[in-house]
Amino acid sequence: KTMLFEIWEALGGLPDWIVFPTGGGTGIVGMWKALHELRDLGWYDGPWPRFGVVQAEGCAPLVKAWKEGTETARPWPDPQTEAAGLRVPATIADRLVLKAIRETRGAAVAVSDAAMKVSALNLAASEGISACLEGAATLAGFRRFFDDGVITPEDQVVLVNTGSARSSGLPALAAQTVRTADEVRTYLGLTQRAS
Repeated sequence: KTMLFEIWEALGGLPDWIVFPTGGGTGIVGMWKALHELRDLGWYDGPWPRFGVVQAEGCAPLVKAWKEGTETARPWPDPQTEAAGLRVPATIADRLVLKAIRETRGAAVAVSDAAMKVSALNLAASEGISACLEGAATLAGFRRFFDDGVITPEDQVVLVNTGSARSSGLPALAAQTVRTADEVRTYLGLTQRAS
């Protein structure tokens, strides 16, 4: 719950989207509960942020259930991802996470480990942020949501990084030299629309 309260306090309100890496689902459930508490206490009556749930392609039971429109997620057979926090084949909070996504008019997406690694490098090189694979998954997920038109350029979006690159065993970055806008786009892996 504290994450949502901190976002609310830092922004003086709530964003349009909160993109969150989701394994077991307790982060989404906690933020969803905090939304209810803010409303029930009369502290916030504005629009709720939409939850963007991001999972690994190799372990995406919530994404599959959300796309299928089911109320529960079936256990994921043979989960495969380097992002340990996303390698949760049987989410205990599946009903609540799916309800939170739907109630906030959110969305769910799965991203590859390769996209997480590129996103971790992008965050480090362009923003100076040391992100674990799970945290970097939010940038990869954001790009998918943006490219699919789910998130628009007008939306205010918060990406939640849940740990540092060291916790993922990512290598230290060497400084890269880029000279042109095209080299920067290529280095950052930007899509035509995102650039």
